[in-house]
Amino acid sequence: MPEALQLPIYQDIPGILERRGPHRAGHLAAIAKHHASGAIVMAGAVGDPVDSGLLVFRDAGAIDAYLADDPYVDAGLVVRHRVEPWTVVTPL
Repeated sequence: MPEALQLPIYQDIPGILERRGPHRAGHLAAIAKHHASGAIVMAGAVGDPVDSGLLVFRDAGAIDAYLADDPYVDAGLVVRHRVEPWTVVTPL
């Protein structure tokens, strides 16, 4: 049975790897918190070198709460983000 998920896709600032250090632990803690609550299904960096991030949510309503908790957003390390729907046809 297909499942509709939501993908907030981050566009990071250039040089994110060099600039994320002071905010990394808080960023990972926010992901862990929202994953433990069931809001985030999975998350990770995209690109080589990294230039964006991808998060997977079951409910679009949980995305704003996560964005408010993410130190990367607060520190200006995310240039912009967009949310795309994703219909998954294989079980997770």
